[in-house]
Amino acid sequence: MPNKRQRQAKFLRKTRKLHRLSGISLFVFFFIMAVTGILLGWKKNSAEIIMPDTYKGESTDQADWLTMDSLSFLATQALFEAEGQLSEIDRIDVRPSKGSMKFLFQDRQLEVQLDATTGEPLSVGRRHNDWIEAVHDGSIVDDTLGVPHGIFKVFYNSVMGIALIIFTVTGFWLWYGPRRMRR
Repeated sequence: MPNKRQRQAKFLRKTRKLHRLSGISLFVFFFIMAVTGILLGWKKNSAEIIMPDTYKGESTDQADWLTMDSLSFLATQALFEAEGQLSEIDRIDVRPSKGSMKFLFQDRQLEVQLDATTGEPLSVGRRHNDWIEAVHDGSIVDDTLGVPHGIFKVFYNSVMGIALIIFTVTGFWLWYGPRRMRR
């Protein structure tokens, strides 16, 4: 019958093997998540490389603002003048405290910010943060392959979350286990 020290050594070897195999098999995914996570953390401090800043409009009083259909037309017009292309509006981000609106187009990398009062373009730019986020959370696979209900995204994030828990526990044990055995 193995003694206590031999059992601890055997458990430590199994822990090391699990840690190593998990790390080898998920290395690329952890690297991608880390790089995209850093980029997303810097998105508002990237000198508008990753995402355009949010600009202030003339008035925060919504009674002074132009109608939504007028602003939508002006945003589409500003996009055409700046980029030479037309695209459907995907969503509108209203910033009441700034008196501005962001119009995000089907080509999700394009954004037009308008002063909600005058309709003047405050910014026309590219939003790289949307595709970076899609790579980070795995939804790019769902979108590219047409996987319904974000199934890949849920699977990918579950695997990565469980792997991170395994790395934390096994990493701690690889640090603590030898110290415990020396006692």
